[in-house]
Amino acid sequence: MLNVSVISPEAVLYEGTTDSVVAPAFDGEVGILTGHAPMMTLLGKGVLRLGGDGGSGQRFNVDGGFLQVVDNTVRVVTEKASAA
Repeated sequence: MLNVSVISPEAVLYEGTTDSVVAPAFDGEVGILTGHAPMMTLLGKGVLRLGGDGGSGQRFNVDGGFLQVVDNTVRVVTEKASAA
């Protein structure tokens, strides 16, 4: 499982675990599963999807910021986000 935090300047939007993350990186979508190599990327504008095979996961509209993956922990810090 991945430990995930989604943070905007206004609030912590999500803190919990999920099995996958799909994020809108500045140059295309990036998918993250358990055991992903450490990485950091800039975010673009789009939908951040947390887990949910079959559409049962959390979704957020994000615009800018960054995503960091280290030891099955995913931190998403975004300039602007809202529930999708």
